[in-house]
Amino acid sequence: MHTQRLTLSILAVTGLLATAACGTERAGDGSGSGADSVGARPQSEITGKHWNVQSVTVDGTRHDAPAGAHIEFGKDGKVGGNYGCNHFGASTEVEGDTITVGSDLHKTEMACGDKPMEFESKLSGVLSDSTIKAEVNDGKLTLTTQDGSTVRLVEEEPADLQGTKWNVTSRLKGDSASPLASEAKGKVHLTFDGKGTVRGQLGCNRVSAEATVSDGRITLGSPSTTRMMCSASLMDIERELLKLFDGTVSYELKHRSLTLTSENGTGVEAVATK
Repeated sequence: MHTQRLTLSILAVTGLLATAACGTERAGDGSGSGADSVGARPQSEITGKHWNVQSVTVDGTRHDAPAGAHIEFGKDGKVGGNYGCNHFGASTEVEGDTITVGSDLHKTEMACGDKPMEFESKLSGVLSDSTIKAEVNDGKLTLTTQDGSTVRLVEEEPADLQGTKWNVTSRLKGDSASPLASEAKGKVHLTFDGKGTVRGQLGCNRVSAEATVSDGRITLGSPSTTRMMCSASLMDIERELLKLFDGTVSYELKHRSLTLTSENGTGVEAVATK
């Protein structure tokens, strides 16, 4: 289903997607104990990184994260990321190994399957208006709230546009976005090979075309596809994706998220695979 997305200005304010970030870093008091204290080290290790969510545990029950769930803490007093369905952002303060997240949690309003929405409810409940202890160890981050709930995350390096397999997660139309049907999960993806070609899967059929990347835009040639017939929903997705070809799309790459938008405002959102 189509739901209204937040405007780009709100996305910038709340720090959604990969540039979304949080955290206010405080310098030491000059006495020599601040910069080298036990509490200061996690602060620098937490902010400015992309943390993929692995799981959230509430009331002793572990809930595994859906693909694409991530959190980014930055140095501008904001946290942002994705629950695995909706993007979110909030104000925050990072001081030593303590993270304080404000009650002003904002999120987009897409509806996904039951499991992603259940996970979203659990994670948002843990993060919003909470004081959290952070522990960083060998590229892994554990967040623990005062009531004992935990979020486990792992650091993820940014992805390159070319040479990365991009799994399409949502379709865009103007200011609206809709998640792909559940049966399309893992079946819609594109890879730009860096040699002037894009290849992938449209949900039903394989596709290849010329692809010229330049200055934030990609010129896509006429698509060559296989000729299989699939379910109505997969064929509908395929028809929408084919409209991106034989033209020029703008692209926005933020860490491990990619947005492709055609000149008529339609497009897709995608995330990098492992």
